[in-house]
Amino acid sequence: MSSEYQIGRDKDEEFTFRGHTLGELQELSLDEVAELLPARQRRSITRGLTTEQEKLLKDAREAEEEETANDPLRTHLRDMPVLPEMVGLTFEVYNGQEFSRVLVEPEMLGHFLGEFVLTRTSVEHGQAGIGATRSSKFVPLK
Repeated sequence: MSSEYQIGRDKDEEFTFRGHTLGELQELSLDEVAELLPARQRRSITRGLTTEQEKLLKDAREAEEEETANDPLRTHLRDMPVLPEMVGLTFEVYNGQEFSRVLVEPEMLGHFLGEFVLTRTSVEHGQAGIGATRSSKFVPLK
């Protein structure tokens, strides 16, 4: 990969996303930002955000202006692309059972909010009880 498409940062370097700093990205319009995003996110933006997504983006812009970034914005929109104006804000994203907190960092640009909230938990099995298997039916008399 060429350095032009490098995402992220090294130690002591400012964050860049495809050759643009975070400040430059926040000044760009939504259409200009969409050109820099991966294909799936670019397609969802060019086809038009839903009314719910537009409302969430509007709330994020208002929260950024009012500097209430500590108050999380609650949403069910797991398919909302992470945009530059959302960086630094806290969201509570629904995972099907509860709301999980997500602090949006610059490295999350170009992903969806739902990618950072797991919907399935890991299963931890206990020991099998009596009657669980054929061998456990045998109970010694002594």
